Parts: sequence; structure tokens; C-alpha cells
Amino acid sequence: MGTRRSDRSPIAKNAFTMLVNLSGDEEVLKLLTEDDGFLETLLVKVTNVKEPNASEITMLLANMAKSDSMKRIISLTRAVPSGASKSSKAMDQLMDCFVKGNEGGLNKSNDTNYDYLAYFFADISKHEEGRAYFITEQEYDSVIPITKLTVFTEHRSHIRRKGVASTLKNIAFEISAHPSLLSESQINILPYILLPIAGPEEFDDDESAAMLPDLQLLPPDKERDSDPEIITTHLETLLLLTTTKEGRKIMRDVQVYPLIRECHSHIDDPKVMEGCDRLVQVLMRGEEGDEDKDAEAMERAKAKALEEAPREDDEDKIVEIF
Repeated sequence: MGTRRSDRSPIAKNAFTMLVNLSGDEEVLKLLTEDDGFLETLLVKVTNVKEPNASEITMLLANMAKSDSMKRIISLTRAVPSGASKSSKAMDQLMDCFVKGNEGGLNKSNDTNYDYLAYFFADISKHEEGRAYFITEQEYDSVIPITKLTVFTEHRSHIRRKGVASTLKNIAFEISAHPSLLSESQINILPYILLPIAGPEEFDDDESAAMLPDLQLLPPDKERDSDPEIITTHLETLLLLTTTKEGRKIMRDVQVYPLIRECHSHIDDPKVMEGCDRLVQVLMRGEEGDEDKDAEAMERAKAKALEEAPREDDEDKIVEIF
């Protein structure tokens, strides 16, 4: 006897759950990620706005993105999925699912929210080609992809906040993109990194007046991100953005130091405190005379060391379903 259509969804859900858990094995991961037909099947399903197992598929894609072979998705083109996106690029389609699918806004099946694509983006952004995608305006909508993600740094979903924070950090390794990242008229990344770090503290008028508009006069119930790891990631991103002299000047001009000072005072976490200390040392150091060139070289070396250090961010962990 054949399986009734109504019975297939639970079977498919169990199958995807098994694949999510099995993808932690290197051999299984290799088989999954190198199969073009399987990848296309996943993309067909995840961009189908009526797919009941889209959440499990996003988890599987997040795990698959840990394989270098998955960077081919950055340049992959395919059929335009009805209702999900107007682009033929796979990355654009996944970005549209992530943005439109926020809190079930795209796919009403099983409360699908596409949150785990945040981890997928974080791993894709570890590749130079991935970083280039995120900071390049896309032809189909004339939007720079990373600007679609910055708005989620204070989202209520812990998964979104964590994955987006790691993606922003990886993007900050592109030193040539720092002017665009820091420009208020372009990507304007600073307020989205600073807001999760900021609390309800009041500042002197001189300090407050120089801060970015979004950081001025925060409400008395303003809370920092509840996860010290996310705050640490944002601090590391800020440190990377001090790699250039212009980056340091911008951060000093908009009074980043007082925000970091208060963060250090109110979060009792060794990694957060260390991150604050390192950033303060850079921001408070002088920039006079011949010391500029030495400082520039030191900051580049620091960025390189951060890039090569073992990464223990959340996107490095395999997603499992229990």
C-alpha cells in the first residue's frame, strides 16, 4: 500500500531531523554538501512558502555551511521561487526568506521563522566570497545584503541575534570595507553593534550630545543583550573596526568609550571585561607623529591574529534536534 499524502509530512520531518543530527559526522557532511541535486532539493523546499519542514531544513543548511564546499552557493543561480523572492541568486533567496520569514511572516506552516539561517550566513561570511556578497549592492533590489541583517541585533530571537552578531564580526575582517561599514549614509553598522551593548545609564551632556542619535537618551528600562557571548562578539567587531586610523577617529568622535566603560562596569563576565579592556586601550591611546604608522601596523597585526585564532562562536557548533 502507498503512503497517504497526509502521512508524508511527519515522515519527512523525522527524516530531516535525522539528517540534522547526522550532519555532525564529517563523512555524512561531505556526502550531503557535495551533492548538487540534494542541495537543489533543499533550496526548492526551503523557498516554498508552504513547506511544513522549512525549519528543519534551515537547521540542516546551517550545519552544511560548515563545509567549504558550500561556498559554491554564493554564486549559485536557480529558478525564482514564487512568493519568496524575485531574485535568481540562491543567496538572495535565502536572505529574503530570513527577512520576510521573521516570526512566521512568510511561511505559516509550523511557526516557521527561518532563524537558523543566521548561523548559515555566519559560516558563509567566513569566506572572502561570502563577505563580498554581504557588502555588495544586489541588482534585483538595489540593497546591500548586510543592511538587511543589522536590524536583527536586538531581535527577541537569541538565534538571530547570535548568528547576525557573528556575521557582522566576519564582515569586519574586510578592512577595505570599513569606510562603508562606518558611514552613516551607507551601511552604518555602528548603532546596531552599540545598542546591544548599551544599558540605561545616563551620561554627561557633553558625552551624550556627541553620541550617535540612536544612542542618545535611551529609556530607563533599556537592557543590554542577555548573552555575554553576543556582547563579546560585538566588542570584537568594534575592535576590528579600530584597525584603521579613521575608524578609531570615528569611534572617539561618537563617544564609544563611555558606552564601553559602562558595559565593563555592569557586566561581570571575564570575556566581556577583557573585550572592553582591549577596546579601551586602543581608543584611549594617542595618535601623534610617527606613532601613527606603528599603531596602524599593530592594529593590522591584531586583526590578523583575531582572524587566525580558533573560533568558538556559536556558528561553529553543530545544530542538533533532541
